[in-house]
Amino acid sequence: MSKPLEILVCNDDGHSANGIFALAQAMKAFGKVTVVAPDSPQSGMGHAISIAEPLRLSKVDFDPDIDAYACTGTPVDCVKLATGVILKRKPDLLVSGINHGLNSSISVFYSGTMSAAVEGAIEGIPAIGFSLDDFGANADFSASAVVATTIVKSVLEHTFPPFTALNVNIPRLPLAEIKGIKITRQALGRWVEEFEARVDPYGRNYYWLTGKFQLDDDGEDTDIWALRNGFVSVCPVEIDATAHHNLAILHGWNLKLA
Repeated sequence: MSKPLEILVCNDDGHSANGIFALAQAMKAFGKVTVVAPDSPQSGMGHAISIAEPLRLSKVDFDPDIDAYACTGTPVDCVKLATGVILKRKPDLLVSGINHGLNSSISVFYSGTMSAAVEGAIEGIPAIGFSLDDFGANADFSASAVVATTIVKSVLEHTFPPFTALNVNIPRLPLAEIKGIKITRQALGRWVEEFEARVDPYGRNYYWLTGKFQLDDDGEDTDIWALRNGFVSVCPVEIDATAHHNLAILHGWNLKLA
């Protein structure tokens, strides 16, 4: 008999988040699951790594069938420690999430959830990030778990594109009301930030980041369109950040040293 698949589960909301528990439970159907996640929420950390402070791992209670570890570092640190220390090899699949809140459009650059998946892609591991359009601590992940199971089953049946991670965003709907799955592109949009000036109880000034999302894309093939119309969005993200379509423009500049 062949060995069971080795599946690594990470996230950025922390090892005690409901979303990671739902995802890990769903992955048990496919192989041996190991969880390595931050010991505290790390949302918005992007692809940060710890280079000037020690990293610590501690085993935590999670599920009798799952080895789970809390890491003092970032989501990317979790992936690096999982592959280099805990598993001692690359897993057959890396899944990250299920995130409490969407990681669509420009948010993919800020997301710790997706950065864990992208780190897997850098290492040549088939990797998927899952996010649900619900920031609530008690969000219902039952439909998301079915979506994750469906997508992972398909991934395992096909050749996964190299050095690519899938960014899966799920609308906050009951399973029966989700219209289907759309393959999408990343919508063009950005966060328009504002800094709210405040004063702490000691009279010291500080700033609180606020703002709103601005969508600059009305295409019907984007992740935002899919979500707003009741579909699950699956967007491939590659680690090659070269703007290939702009290379010809820059060549036309005929850049030379003076």
